[in-house]
Amino acid sequence: MTVCHHGVIATPTGRTKDGLVFDMKKGKIGSSFDSRLREEGNYEEVTTAALKRILARQVAEAMQEKRLPKAEIACRIHKIRPALDRLLEPEYNAVTLSTLRKAALAAGRRIRLELV
Repeated sequence: MTVCHHGVIATPTGRTKDGLVFDMKKGKIGSSFDSRLREEGNYEEVTTAALKRILARQVAEAMQEKRLPKAEIACRIHKIRPALDRLLEPEYNAVTLSTLRKAALAAGRRIRLELV
């Protein structure tokens, strides 16, 4: 076991007693968030929700930059305003890629996806 300058006890593998990873070179404690989510079995759910939140925020920001009201965007994407409100709601995940793409285009942006 190793005690770092923060008083944290790490095993020879670099993990602390609570499972966090300790980087001896950088003197930082952390865990691979992705690894933790995979261990808990909710990686896909969490990353999907995070991606949707990011896209919704970016569409909202583009609307604000161009001073486009929600009613105008809703009209441009052929949706009623409550549907646009749901798209912009960070917690609402049942949005299609097509609807996100239309909203982005209506706000003067594009969506770029890639597989990694």
